[in-house]
Amino acid sequence: MNRFWHTLSKIKSSSGFFMVLVLVTLYFSFYAVRGERGLLKYMALSKEVAEAHDLEAKYAKEKDEWTDKVKRLSSESLDLDMLDVQARLVLNMVGEKEFVILDSDLDE
Repeated sequence: MNRFWHTLSKIKSSSGFFMVLVLVTLYFSFYAVRGERGLLKYMALSKEVAEAHDLEAKYAKEKDEWTDKVKRLSSESLDLDMLDVQARLVLNMVGEKEFVILDSDLDE
């Protein structure tokens, strides 16, 4: 056992061992941060995932709005006011004794 510790202390005292140890440590540290699966890549991918979730929420909201419009114009539950608004928008016509107030929110 004493011989093992003696050999280990010789290895530790050699500068080559520590140089290799430092180089290996630097190598793995560099690739842990900047490598293909490193910390910077992880942060970039996390940002992309967050943006994708935001985009998903936006499109889900838009889909719900369109679903609601289609539902109100379907034959089972026809909303006559909605039908009237859509007809006026599409045909660009109004009655003779009517006034039109344009609202930009109706087009969306």
